[in-house]
Amino acid sequence: MFAGSCPPAPPKFKWTRLDSYTWAIIALFAILTRFIGLSSATASGTPVFDEKHYVPQAWDMVRSWINPVTGGIESNPGYGLVVHPPLAKQIEALGEWVFGYSPLGWRVMAALFGTLTIFGIMAITRRLSGSTVITFIAGILAVADGVLLVSSRFGMLDIFQVLFIVLAAWALIRDHQQMHHRIHNHVRDNPKPMEFGPRFGFRWWRFSSGIFLGLALSVKWSGLYYIAFFGLLSVFLDMWLRKRYGVRRYIAGTFWFDVFPALASLVLVPVLLYIWSWRAWFASETSVYRHAAEDGTIPGSSFLQILPDSIAGWLHYHISVLEFHGSLTTSSGHSHPWDSKPWSWLVAGRPILYFSSTDISCEIGGSCRRMIYLFGTPAIWWLTVPVIIWALWSLIIRKNRGYLVPLVAFAAGFLPWLAAYDRQMYFFYATALVPFTIVLLALACGELWQRGTKMESGLTRGSIIVVVYVAVVLTMFLIFSPLFYGYVIPDSVYESLMWLPSWR
Repeated sequence: MFAGSCPPAPPKFKWTRLDSYTWAIIALFAILTRFIGLSSATASGTPVFDEKHYVPQAWDMVRSWINPVTGGIESNPGYGLVVHPPLAKQIEALGEWVFGYSPLGWRVMAALFGTLTIFGIMAITRRLSGSTVITFIAGILAVADGVLLVSSRFGMLDIFQVLFIVLAAWALIRDHQQMHHRIHNHVRDNPKPMEFGPRFGFRWWRFSSGIFLGLALSVKWSGLYYIAFFGLLSVFLDMWLRKRYGVRRYIAGTFWFDVFPALASLVLVPVLLYIWSWRAWFASETSVYRHAAEDGTIPGSSFLQILPDSIAGWLHYHISVLEFHGSLTTSSGHSHPWDSKPWSWLVAGRPILYFSSTDISCEIGGSCRRMIYLFGTPAIWWLTVPVIIWALWSLIIRKNRGYLVPLVAFAAGFLPWLAAYDRQMYFFYATALVPFTIVLLALACGELWQRGTKMESGLTRGSIIVVVYVAVVLTMFLIFSPLFYGYVIPDSVYESLMWLPSWR
């Protein structure tokens, strides 16, 4: 028999009509905020900021389209070596294929993915909290965050990776909850001592998480961090389940039944998908370094020469990209006016200027300007450190496991950059952090919601604080909206929005 009584059954989730209403409201505002005025900010009709790299690369793919499955290749020789995997540009190319080489064409897929990211954040919150209200709060925060908004309105890479990371975390949560039900039902139906515990069977949600991780890796190499963190998290969650349900040799059981299938789903599947994302490179005879071994680009003494030509060229490409990224260090003389370090991301201390048009004549007289920053809504970003501390305390001291996955996901997007602090970095690297900050904030609001004395209105003091906080977030979103959308504003208004010297 199980020692003592069987642990309580894990909760089940039921979709309600209120869920449909709240999700529809968030969907409406997500679409409006992401798509309205999407084409307005250009450099005389051309891409701005780092769009100048990725938009032409996506257009290369449209023009060199091989077939519907393979797609096209990116060359963009004017900017040298293409230093990121091809998936995000392949997705952007779909928009350009439909709408042409135009601002709408190169931004429409980013806006779509930005909208879906909000739904992903809500899905995670719904699964962790079980609350429609808290999920609605998460949706409001996600709509009102400046980083998620601006990332969704430019043809760059980050929002594509962010959606895949969010979906990978959501699928991992679904997998853990499904395994919780499986082991609970097994122990309930077979109340006898377990040496190693049961086999969980094939795990479609974990397999799905591996697919999303592979897609994230195929956008940027930083997806590797999430593969490592989520892989370890999955194994430790399995170990926790086996221990909780009285498995005597739960470590051995986890190693025997869970570790190798986890490696297959969360490591092998992402690697295979990453290789698949390069299919157009392998299919084309004119890809960069496609015949590097044969044309003498690879030295004759290199170990790559023993490999088939296509594989040698592909690996040489990756070595060249790794050398490029490794050279972008402050100590080697590389600097940028909008460079920022990871610790500044925790308070959105150094935003990035994406678009600037100054010395515009105002209708009311004087000088106006249009400025668009990748800029975090302060009421969200300035609570990053406090909510992380609260989540750690709740997880470690109060044993509230609902905070675990968003904490690990945040760590995967933050801690590895601390080890490479000498590297040139930018605030858009932090885009993947804010979805999980929002989840943590929403969960904290959920704990606060029922706290305190109930007032005559039926609301508790805690729920009033939450309502006020959400109102502050929305107010700040409106106040800083000129920096998100690039409204024409007087210079004096711009100066009033520059609260910190590091924002300039």
